[in-house]
Amino acid sequence: MPNARKPAPTRPKLAVWKFSSCDGCQLSLLDCEDELLAVAGAVEIAYFLEATRMEIKGPYDVSLVEGSITTPHDAARIRKIRRQSKVLITIGACATAGGIQAMRNFRDVEAFTRAVYAHPEYIDALATSTAIQDHVAVDFELRGCPVNKYQLLEVLNAFLNGRKAVVPAHSQCVECKMNGSVCVMVAHGTPCLGPVTQAGCGNLCPACDRGCYACFGPKESPNTASLANRLRELGLDRRDLALAFRSFTANAEAFRQEGDVHDER
Repeated sequence: MPNARKPAPTRPKLAVWKFSSCDGCQLSLLDCEDELLAVAGAVEIAYFLEATRMEIKGPYDVSLVEGSITTPHDAARIRKIRRQSKVLITIGACATAGGIQAMRNFRDVEAFTRAVYAHPEYIDALATSTAIQDHVAVDFELRGCPVNKYQLLEVLNAFLNGRKAVVPAHSQCVECKMNGSVCVMVAHGTPCLGPVTQAGCGNLCPACDRGCYACFGPKESPNTASLANRLRELGLDRRDLALAFRSFTANAEAFRQEGDVHDER
């Protein structure tokens, strides 16, 4: 009697979700090109509207979530996704720190709504833009605006193989040194957030003689007060200092607190 063919092993289900964001972090996954084929072979892509209209019902082994929570509908939807996901990984500045849209957190959103929309009563928005972890439990946060595609592959590989992801926690300054970039703040007096920013972008701005804009959010234990003092010596006034810490990762705790110190309202 011929041997029965063994069933193919079941691949983990991967889902990719979008909330309030620009889609850049999802595009980082699609930008993996050759590596994307390996990812597609290792997992079953069950939900990823940026790539395919096909939808497979959960539960899901791994969910990648891009975007911040900005509406009551978002808040309800992320709770449903959390219940369906064994592992939930947030990707990008919006999902991990509220994104650049978190600048609304420091102003009167209702006033903006009345100024922009002819019928503001139709707009159902929260007064804040917040990270996914402010609403549900998150298993891992991957920073960046957008995320580094190689770090994204590393995190996926780690969770699929039951190991700890290796992502740098040091500052952008370390990355500058490793890449041989001249310090723009020391050499040219250019304001730079690199000393308090987590590495990961590949040294993009300092390598082009521009200061770091903190796309990857605060590093571990950042000394924002000390950096603010140095930026003040370079000519930044209180308004500029508040704005410097309120950009891509405006609602990250360390940056939010430092921004509040210099807010003149």
